[in-house]
Amino acid sequence: MLDLGLEVLFKGSNMLRLLQGLWVAVKISLISIAVSMPLGVVVGSLMTVKNKFIKLILRIYLETIRIMPQLVLLFIVYFGSTRALGWNLSGEVASIIVFVLWGAAEMGDLVRGALISIPKHQYESSKALGLSKVQTYIYIIIPQTVRRLVPLSINLITRMIKTTSLVLMIGVVEMLKVAQQIIEANRMVSPNASFGVFLVVFILYFLVCWPISMLARHLEKRWV
Repeated sequence: MLDLGLEVLFKGSNMLRLLQGLWVAVKISLISIAVSMPLGVVVGSLMTVKNKFIKLILRIYLETIRIMPQLVLLFIVYFGSTRALGWNLSGEVASIIVFVLWGAAEMGDLVRGALISIPKHQYESSKALGLSKVQTYIYIIIPQTVRRLVPLSINLITRMIKTTSLVLMIGVVEMLKVAQQIIEANRMVSPNASFGVFLVVFILYFLVCWPISMLARHLEKRWV
């Protein structure tokens, strides 16, 4: 019989520890998403204004955050800020800061793209109909922007959830960190533990992200 090494998950509280690690990853993701999404809307809206100084500052922020790997950002915030600024940040707080910065940048770019994709003649038509700027945005621009934005923002949420696996590099005990601990503790008695444990990790991430991906696909088919 094929030995997948799954038996180690039923020893003691290993499976419970793995689920607790999953909750840590999900918690970091949920807090980061709740903060970064509104910030991203503000950033994306400001990127469409005509003020060149504001656009330059936001463009520098956007390109810096998007080009730099998230792992490097985690090291800078967690290790760099501790020495340079004297902050005493926990791994979870540092992770949330990084994912908020990254999520706001990504969401901001999505919002900017959605806003500038609205044809200019729609603004002109609403003006010809006698609509004010506020009415134009409420009845014409915002509904179309939301339809373009929601599926893309949901995909961003799944990316943020999956990317939280990087936080183990700064000592946060999330699911992958717990998986490594379980494998190391059972290396001698169960050499195949790594396959079984990481298979379960894959399944748990899939169960969290798959419904969100299906929701994005459903909205794309419904609104396109």
